[in-house]
Amino acid sequence: MPAQAYTGKECVCQSRRGTCDQTCVQGMLDTPFYIACLRLTARRCVVVGGGDIGLEKVEGLLACDGDVTLVAPEAVPALEALAAEGSIAWERREYESSDLDRTFIAIAATSDTDVNIRVYEEAEERAMLVNIVDVPPLCNFILPAIVRTGPLAIAISTAGASPALAKRIKRQVADEYGEPYARLAELLNDARGWAKGTLPTYQDRKLFFESIVNGEPDPVELLRLGDEAAVVDLIEGAKQRTAVAA
Repeated sequence: MPAQAYTGKECVCQSRRGTCDQTCVQGMLDTPFYIACLRLTARRCVVVGGGDIGLEKVEGLLACDGDVTLVAPEAVPALEALAAEGSIAWERREYESSDLDRTFIAIAATSDTDVNIRVYEEAEERAMLVNIVDVPPLCNFILPAIVRTGPLAIAISTAGASPALAKRIKRQVADEYGEPYARLAELLNDARGWAKGTLPTYQDRKLFFESIVNGEPDPVELLRLGDEAAVVDLIEGAKQRTAVAA
């Protein structure tokens, strides 16, 4: 349910206005967000709502190896299939407060304003991460648009102001920063062990990797041309030069 649906209802956000007047929506644009990447492996993540948006959130959590539980009396066929194959647990009923017990992240994607508010308030009482889809003021974290290629992940956020704009930027970023950058990240990761074992300081390691990423020839352009062997040679040459200098 969009944030505008709360107009005239009892205020539930940090502004405590009595009756919702949308002050908090504008305030989100002034909120500085702390950007972090979360490790979800084996952590319980709850999605309330079995529609298409709930499916989108479930798929995002599964992509990061979250332990996902769906709470919804009904679900779209794709979610039913995920439950049937054992990829998610499905509590086929209405939301209950106990669904948040031992939970790391809760995401509500329902069309019921009162349920969304309940999820938010009860998650806040537990000091846990909660996101009410399309209602930024009822979130203590927001979900950016993500460009993901291999180990490379780029997040685009408009602080909740315009998901449509974030998606447009996502398409443009995906066109510019794709497979060559992801492959370079993998090749550089292979050199991390050598760098940690050979170069004594953080500054030494920083200069080593920057000499490859920002050097000539450009490793990204080489990968775009399909010449991965040349990039491997660049990395090996940088190792030899750095080892001699050290």
